[in-house]
Amino acid sequence: MVDRIQPAPGQESVWDYPRPPRLEDCTRSIEVVFNGVQIVNSQRAKRVLETSHPPVYYIPPEDIQMRYFTQTTRSSFCEWKGLAGYYSLKVGDRAVEHVAWFYPNPTPAFASIQNYLALYASPMDSCSVGGELAISQPGNFYGGWINSWVVGPFKAGPGIYR
Repeated sequence: MVDRIQPAPGQESVWDYPRPPRLEDCTRSIEVVFNGVQIVNSQRAKRVLETSHPPVYYIPPEDIQMRYFTQTTRSSFCEWKGLAGYYSLKVGDRAVEHVAWFYPNPTPAFASIQNYLALYASPMDSCSVGGELAISQPGNFYGGWINSWVVGPFKAGPGIYR
């Protein structure tokens, strides 16, 4: 077991998140800016909480500037959510491949995030949750966003299993 950081009042520890993961409505706004353009502005996101991971935010496509996204042929499989597809993003002269993923036919427990997009935070100009800038989960595989109210240590961080 990892040395869990004790959460202060108003904080939550990723080590208190469940496994299998829990899906819940997000009560905070989500905004994402890429290459100077706001590509996400949502009050209707959902978040997935899983032991050792910071929250992953899933955003309805209606709250995303989808004209900047192109679906790719990449796919991956999650034991909890099912088969994922991916999108690349291009705004002006800046592009990043496989920066967002979605579940076209998720498992029943995750049906409410069907076609919602989750985005990696690190390639973005900024990602904010409730007006606070988020940082990306360590590593290039997991897509969690870290804010001041979420404490770890986080999966894929220094000394934490990958």
